[in-house]
Amino acid sequence: MFRYLLKRLAEVIPTLIGITLISFALIRLIPGDPVLLMIGERGASPEVLAEMRSAYGLDKPLPVQYGVFVGNALKGDLGTSITSSRPVSEEFSERFTATLELGVVALILAILIGLPLGVLAAVKRNSLFDYSLMTTSLIGYSMPIFWWGLILILIFSVQLGWTPVAGRMDVMYDVPHWTGFYLLDVWKSTEAWPAFKSAVSHLILPAIALGTIPLATIARMTRSSMLEVLGEDYMRTARAKGLSRTRVIFLHGLRNALVPVITVIGLMAGTIVTGAVLTETIFSWPGIGLWLVDSVRQRDYPVIQSGILLIATIIIVVNLLVDLAYAWANPRLRGK
Repeated sequence: MFRYLLKRLAEVIPTLIGITLISFALIRLIPGDPVLLMIGERGASPEVLAEMRSAYGLDKPLPVQYGVFVGNALKGDLGTSITSSRPVSEEFSERFTATLELGVVALILAILIGLPLGVLAAVKRNSLFDYSLMTTSLIGYSMPIFWWGLILILIFSVQLGWTPVAGRMDVMYDVPHWTGFYLLDVWKSTEAWPAFKSAVSHLILPAIALGTIPLATIARMTRSSMLEVLGEDYMRTARAKGLSRTRVIFLHGLRNALVPVITVIGLMAGTIVTGAVLTETIFSWPGIGLWLVDSVRQRDYPVIQSGILLIATIIIVVNLLVDLAYAWANPRLRGK
């Protein structure tokens, strides 16, 4: 197991190096001067521009800038935002909880709906329900998030008026920052129940938009895994012992079918984080996705470089933990 861990860690290092190179290079290919955007053309005398570029290290050659970025990142210094003059790590930590709350709720919705639908589709194989579910899940997996999010806003916010169009909470409520999760923090406010309803109403549409692709993936994987399990000998033995059909399916079948499903759920972390960029932009959700998009518009190099690096690191760590859990559950992988 330790050997397998060392092998996976060795694969992480070149991945992180590649991510730093890509994030550093791509933003500099976008036309625009971050210093000029920050101070405006009216105050952009050559002396002021030169002084500001020197202050942020933008007057150095690109290889030197990249070396400084990597060196500081290794020491835990992610730089300072050009736009806000605040540490990138501080801004990231403030916004990450909003993205995490959205991602957790979206994943919970996907699991709670996708698992039972996948089981029912496997049990009712080749039925109208099975064909309808597989067709719907394929459509859900194929829908672009930006299009699906706009459709949800048009129907439930504009036409029906059931949910707010954007934001995370109505401004009238003062929510203390205890955990960063508004669904939990609202209970420490003076108007707990109205604030909770406001938080849910703002969260539900972004969570549905973000959780649609994971839901479709989990449903299809659960169906496929359950179909393999339902044909096993121990399932026929359990039925021959006189156990109820429900007990056989959920106690014996689903437990054994969950191993690949759990792996897919872990890997959905990447889909959740990358999908959050579009979802947060559409719903003006104040998380790291919207933060990065705004930083691209403002050519805020430190935020983009370090933000992408932090997101990639989180995804890599989650995938590594999933791989280790799968290797622990499946000893045959440890020797590879």
